[in-house]
Amino acid sequence: MTDLDTRPDKRPANPLAGPYGHPFHPIAVTIPIGAWIASFVFDIIGLIVADPTPYAVGSRVLIGIGLVGSVVAIVLGIFDYLRIPDRTRSSSTATIHMGLNFVVCGAYLFQLFLRTSTDDVPIAGVIFSAVSLLTLSASGWLGGKLAYRYGVRVAHESKQAEGFVTRRNRH
Repeated sequence: MTDLDTRPDKRPANPLAGPYGHPFHPIAVTIPIGAWIASFVFDIIGLIVADPTPYAVGSRVLIGIGLVGSVVAIVLGIFDYLRIPDRTRSSSTATIHMGLNFVVCGAYLFQLFLRTSTDDVPIAGVIFSAVSLLTLSASGWLGGKLAYRYGVRVAHESKQAEGFVTRRNRH
């Protein structure tokens, strides 16, 4: 029996999770991450310009886009999470990764609420954004650990080796 047969975390839970060796979760997380980083940039600009309104509105819209995108990323992440065997280092890491992401989503949902009654950039919102992005960075580091160290949803090394075969060493 090969590693491909014995490691359920290598295989997709269903077609929505992405094909073998190419999960959709890491692709989907780029939407909320990008939107939330951009909203922070808009916040900083909004703090230093004379009229913060367009930046405050843009930041609010970007937070909303990030929240919608995070729902997709969470669903896809749960598909991968359910394939990880219980009581393993990778399951503990994945649980912390998921928990941090839920905290970040809650913080951005709070920020969206905080910003609905103003066209200014609230200082509390900027602070929440900075802390949320730091937390998201820690979670991303754990996600990278899941993929690159533990190989969750990554193709088996024998499959990866196909990409390094040269014409000289083909049989």
